[in-house]
Amino acid sequence: MKPASIIFALVLGVVATFAQGPTPEPRKENPVTAINDRGAGAGGPAVLESIDPAGGDTTRIPASAGKRPPVTEKSTPVNLLKLIESGGWAMWILGGMSIVTVMMVLMNLFTLRRSAILTPHYMNTADVLLKKKDYLGLLAISSRHSEAVARVVQRTLDFATKNPNASFEVIKEIAESEGSGQAASLQHRPTYLADIGMLSPMVGLLGTVWGIIQAFGVLGSGQVTQSRDVLLAAGVSEALVATGTGLVLGITAFFFYAMFRNKVQSLISDLETASAHIVGLLAINYAKKREPSRAAIEEEF
Repeated sequence: MKPASIIFALVLGVVATFAQGPTPEPRKENPVTAINDRGAGAGGPAVLESIDPAGGDTTRIPASAGKRPPVTEKSTPVNLLKLIESGGWAMWILGGMSIVTVMMVLMNLFTLRRSAILTPHYMNTADVLLKKKDYLGLLAISSRHSEAVARVVQRTLDFATKNPNASFEVIKEIAESEGSGQAASLQHRPTYLADIGMLSPMVGLLGTVWGIIQAFGVLGSGQVTQSRDVLLAAGVSEALVATGTGLVLGITAFFFYAMFRNKVQSLISDLETASAHIVGLLAINYAKKREPSRAAIEEEF
């Protein structure tokens, strides 16, 4: 072999050795866990390897084992029937009171009107007949009308026609007493709403106390499969439905009571004005009735 060929072969060997670089050292894994590169690169779940420092076996644990799965909550619709059942027996009493409240509100809306106290047609007719001293005609017309002032006039004229010798003071007292009775009847109508507004929160509170007693009784029995906190919270929330319903009903009833009370005061003021007008016309007629008698007495003297 030629020397040049041997030298050339040695040079190529040295160059190839330096081109490869240093030999890589083996990678050291985490003494506790290591990620499985093969599982992560394949798109699968990451796997944790538990490595024993003493060189024992390794245990593969999925990386998602410590994570909690997403919780999906299903919302159940709450209808009126379920709400009533959750409130207990007090909800049935409050339901009956709410029906009475609606009826009282509608009744007061249709009855507490100014036309139920007086009408311009009746007042004009009463003025004409009183000036003509046609008491029997006005008494007949008043019996056919339903206004409150018509009731006052009817009672007053009925007493005056049956007792022609009665003084005007006695007739005035009859008119005032009948007017007070009509005013008391007007004031009495909205008071039922005030009673419901006061009683409904108390009924709701009683239902809540009863529900809480039952919830604690179930907890005290020891026969529970759920968590005590969850069971107690559910029982208290259902018991509070009765209190909430009672408060809503009470606030509504008191609101309409205040509105109708102010309206009643205005109607009573109109009734007093109309009654005073009728009594004033009667006083003028009684004064004219007495004047001829005085003139006759003076002629005799």
